[in-house]
Amino acid sequence: MNGLFDSIRRLLAGLVAIAQTRLELVTTELAAEIQRAVGVLLWAAVALFFAGLSVLMIAITVVVFAPEAWRVRVAALVCATFVGGAIGAGLVVRRRVAERPSLLAASLGELRKDREALERGLAGEASATAARPEPPAGPR
Repeated sequence: MNGLFDSIRRLLAGLVAIAQTRLELVTTELAAEIQRAVGVLLWAAVALFFAGLSVLMIAITVVVFAPEAWRVRVAALVCATFVGGAIGAGLVVRRRVAERPSLLAASLGELRKDREALERGLAGEASATAARPEPPAGPR
């Protein structure tokens, strides 16, 4: 009976160790994803700020230096270019969001492997127990 409790205790200790390792992997992966996202957003904001200023200054320069009779047409063309750029950028963002790998994919994969290994181990133990002959009953 003591061997049964030791076996159960070892099994539970192994399960707890696996759960702890997976939880540490999840937290590490989540922290890395948060850091990456914050960095990307920060640099995207800086890039957008300077790109917006540059494009605005170029547009103003083009409209100001256009001949008087063409200024309205040039301003409309600059505006249409801005709208086209916004649509193109929106399409790129939508595609990138769709391509993003699922959150915690590595952790979920490891948990799936653990579950399959445990299922194989339990199935192997059950078949080994069934195949093991009963010890002969001794005198009492």
